[in-house]
Amino acid sequence: MLSDAQWGELEPLIEACRPKAKTPPQELRRTISAILWRHQNGAKWRAIPEELGPWWQAAQIFIRWARAGVWERLLDRVQERGVALGMVFLDGSNVRAHQKAAGAAKKGGSAAERDACEALGRSRGGYGTKACVVADGRGRAVAFRIAPGQAHELPHAIPLLDQLPGVPKWVVGDRGYSSHGFREHIWTTGARPAIPTKRNEEQLACPDWAYNNRNIVERLWAPLKEWRAVATRYEKTAVSFAAVLCLAATLDWLR
Repeated sequence: MLSDAQWGELEPLIEACRPKAKTPPQELRRTISAILWRHQNGAKWRAIPEELGPWWQAAQIFIRWARAGVWERLLDRVQERGVALGMVFLDGSNVRAHQKAAGAAKKGGSAAERDACEALGRSRGGYGTKACVVADGRGRAVAFRIAPGQAHELPHAIPLLDQLPGVPKWVVGDRGYSSHGFREHIWTTGARPAIPTKRNEEQLACPDWAYNNRNIVERLWAPLKEWRAVATRYEKTAVSFAAVLCLAATLDWLR
């Protein structure tokens, strides 16, 4: 169960984001605790302890709010505490999918097309999802985009930067983000790129003092993947898995 201090910080954020037309459960604190317990432990919904209320109620609220964008708005709301825009970081991580993650409701097309729609695919790491993030200078997630496991991170870089609340001074990424067009985009926004070139490209200067801070975003994944439902994808739909990422990141902001 969430402590008084944790609920004191979380409740006003949830009240500001949840659908106003829907009456929340009487024990909203208990229901949110059940949702957190399920995702932190990577358990089945039915395994939620009885003292946290009906499992179906927690599942229903989580899925309904995921479809309504509540968890994404929750992450946006917590960032009103201040996003450190001096330096922002781009990174991606492969998340293995549990066998139960396959088999979302059929919406037409082949199995491969349905997987792509739900951000599932096969990479060298196996069947899973690529989670891309932009983090602020303090290593806190600002926004996510997800794609099939074999997808490249670069196509998601500009949409992620567009979700920042302002223009950063520096944009830091590894060689996977090396692209003349992407660097030009960064310059046109008023920011500066700190992205090393690939060995087969024309060599461009990359300030070491900026790039050496990239471990900040790599360390971000450690607390996020302490949540078993982040380390392994159990959700069948892309919307639900993105919601898990946003929920974990929100709690990371509140630490």
